[in-house]
Amino acid sequence: MRDNVINLQAVLPDGDVVKTGSRARKSAAGYDLTRLIIGSEGTLGVITEVTLRLQKLPSHSVVAMCNFQTVKDAADVAIATMHSGIQVSRVELLDEVQIRAINMANGKSLPEVPTLMFEFIGTEAYALEQTLLVQKIAAEHHGSDFVFVEEPNAKEELWKIRKEALWAGFAMKPDHEAMITDVCVPLSRLAECISVSKQLLDASPLTCLVIAHAGDGNFHTIILFDPTQEEERREAERLNHFMVHTALSMEGTCTGEHGVGTGKMKYLEKE
Repeated sequence: MRDNVINLQAVLPDGDVVKTGSRARKSAAGYDLTRLIIGSEGTLGVITEVTLRLQKLPSHSVVAMCNFQTVKDAADVAIATMHSGIQVSRVELLDEVQIRAINMANGKSLPEVPTLMFEFIGTEAYALEQTLLVQKIAAEHHGSDFVFVEEPNAKEELWKIRKEALWAGFAMKPDHEAMITDVCVPLSRLAECISVSKQLLDASPLTCLVIAHAGDGNFHTIILFDPTQEEERREAERLNHFMVHTALSMEGTCTGEHGVGTGKMKYLEKE
C-alpha cells in the first residue's frame, strides 16, 4: 500500500499546511516526508488529503485453495511460492481453528486443517500456468485437495471463506473480547515463527485462531478471552508478549500493518 501513496497534505502542530510531494512517478528531492508522516501515526501532523496511485484491474484471475497437515507445511509452500518468482497477488493462510470457526459460523463443512488460499492474476494462460506451478509446489509439501476456480461467482464464493474469517472468529465466543496480534517477520522465518507460536497457542486454555498474509510474512492471532476474568486477560497478554518477542528475535516487527497505537508502545523501544 505504501508504494501507492504518492503524496499527502497534512496540518502540522503549528497550523502550517504542507504537501509532501508532487504527482511525478518518482522523485529524489529531499526527505521522504510522505512515509515519515504516515509512520508518525498522527504525532507529526494530521493528514487531510491523500493522493493515491491507481492500479489497473487484471484481465484474468484464478483463485485456489489447498489443505495441509501442519501450519509449517502451509507456510513452507507460501515461502517457496514467493521465492520461486511466481506472480501471485495474494497468499492467505488459515489455521485449523480458524477453519473450524468458519464452519461453525457459516454452516460449511471444510476440512478443519491448515489451509492456504491464493490469487493469481494476468492473462488467462499466464494465470493458469502459475496456478499449476503452485499446485506442484504444494504437492511437494504434503498439500492435498488443491482446487482452483476461474468463474467470477465461484471465485467470489471461495474468497468469502477468507473474508468472513475474522467475524467467524469473533462468533466462536461472542461474549469474549479479542486481542489481535500483528507480528511480521522476514519471509524466510515465517514457518518457524508460526510453528513456535502455534505450539504455545495450542497449549493455552484460551481459544486462539491464526490468519496470515503469508506472502508478506505477516500473521495475526485472534486471542479470545473473558474480560471478566483477569487471569484470562493476563494469559492473552502472555501469548501476545511471546509472539512479539519471538518476531523481534527474528529481525521482525511487532506490527506489520495495524500500527503502534497505544497497545504496542511498550514494544516499540526494543524494536
